[in-house]
Amino acid sequence: MTEVEREMFGQMPQEEGGAVVEKFRLKSDSVKVEILSLGCIITTLETKDRDGKFSDIVLGFDTLEGYTRKHPFFGAVVGRVANRIAKGRFTVDGKEHQLFLNNGPNSLHGGARGFDKVLWSPQVLPNGVCFFRLSPDGEEGYPGDLKVWVTYTLCGGELTINYRAQTSKTTPISLTNHAYFNLAGQGSQDIYDHEISIEADSYLPVDDTKIPTGEVAAVQGTSFDLRQPVELGKHLQKFHLDGFDHNFCLQEVQTRCPVARTMEVHTTQPGIQFYTGNNLDGSLKGKDAAVYPKHSAFCLETQNWPDAINKMPELKKTQVTTSCGIRQGSPGTAGMQPTFPGVWGLHQKTPVGSCCIIPTGPDFSKRRTCSLRQLPHFPNALLRPGEEYNHTTWLLFNAS
Repeated sequence: MTEVEREMFGQMPQEEGGAVVEKFRLKSDSVKVEILSLGCIITTLETKDRDGKFSDIVLGFDTLEGYTRKHPFFGAVVGRVANRIAKGRFTVDGKEHQLFLNNGPNSLHGGARGFDKVLWSPQVLPNGVCFFRLSPDGEEGYPGDLKVWVTYTLCGGELTINYRAQTSKTTPISLTNHAYFNLAGQGSQDIYDHEISIEADSYLPVDDTKIPTGEVAAVQGTSFDLRQPVELGKHLQKFHLDGFDHNFCLQEVQTRCPVARTMEVHTTQPGIQFYTGNNLDGSLKGKDAAVYPKHSAFCLETQNWPDAINKMPELKKTQVTTSCGIRQGSPGTAGMQPTFPGVWGLHQKTPVGSCCIIPTGPDFSKRRTCSLRQLPHFPNALLRPGEEYNHTTWLLFNAS
């Protein structure tokens, strides 16, 4: 059974309207998660270790002030388009759109005032909370009025994040959550003892500004071959890497961390950005006065491929073909979603890829995830009127 609590977290600065920011606490026997109405931010995520002790495993701040200042998207939902768009520019239906440039020559995570920096309207559900907002036509340069719903639900040790959207004009969209994890507990110095494996046969090489070159490269024989578990610190040292900040083209992904707790991540998205906190520099003071140095956390950002809007073929309606097996006992079967007027209903949720942080428990042998047929081009990045964007990510937590 999940408990849902609601309370005031703070108030926005007067120059930003002075509105109240609420915090929602979801609690099960094994997981506690706190989420803000600002940016749908996960501020706290506590899970049990092997001794049954709860620890917070996400980076963040104790007060609202930390989240209203500049920070690296701790725990937030980012959009309309997660990751980078080259030169902040794209063309839809013959019209060029220019976005705000906030990452060198590129647009990152929605621009200057993306989804992470705005207030969302909440609705409490029996086992979670659903956030809604209308992103108006022209916001940050994107076309169309975009209705967006982000729903967090908690069932036992599984936190589910569902993203849905509808648009009045054709627009690119790719939503993700940008939580920073350290399975040894937030405030731990590094993630070098974490093990990771990503069952992806290919990844996207990038240029000096982190924009994909357009090549879909094989991981075989490279430092990006994470198909077998590697200890992160030793792997970075072996290949003289500064860290990872790359998209892996998902088939099936597993990661391991030999610490007191484990996490699996499964998703319907075609890609995952594996980021090792390369730009953390210890300058931010986080929860419990912790500092966050380089490589003190990792992100697994489930999303479409970066800059897909500029890498798609002329015929943009090609869809991914999947051959799927559903995790036993997972939400990857037809089922009724929580009711939210005009949106939720009976539908089939079919994962096309997955990412796991450590195989969990005795049922791991029964878990199966889906294979994604590799396409010779980037996946579709456009949402058109009359269509619905609908993606889900599942995070499963267990003691090691």
